[in-house]
Amino acid sequence: MSSGEPKVVDPRWAEQVTDQLTEAIQTKSVDGKITCAVLRKLAEDTGVSYKVAGTAADLAGIRVHNCDLNCF
Repeated sequence: MSSGEPKVVDPRWAEQVTDQLTEAIQTKSVDGKITCAVLRKLAEDTGVSYKVAGTAADLAGIRVHNCDLNCF
């Protein structure tokens, strides 16, 4: 997938994304990016799966970086 194409998100995860989760991800992001560790912690703190948190980041246009476990 080239960088110009939007990332395809799974509707099963997208329907679980809340405005609060999206806002939290945007707040924690720096320059349009969030670390894997921060996103995993956010998912755990809000009680959502890593898939839902990753989808929320994708929908918000936030890139996940420094991934250790390839969860996102």
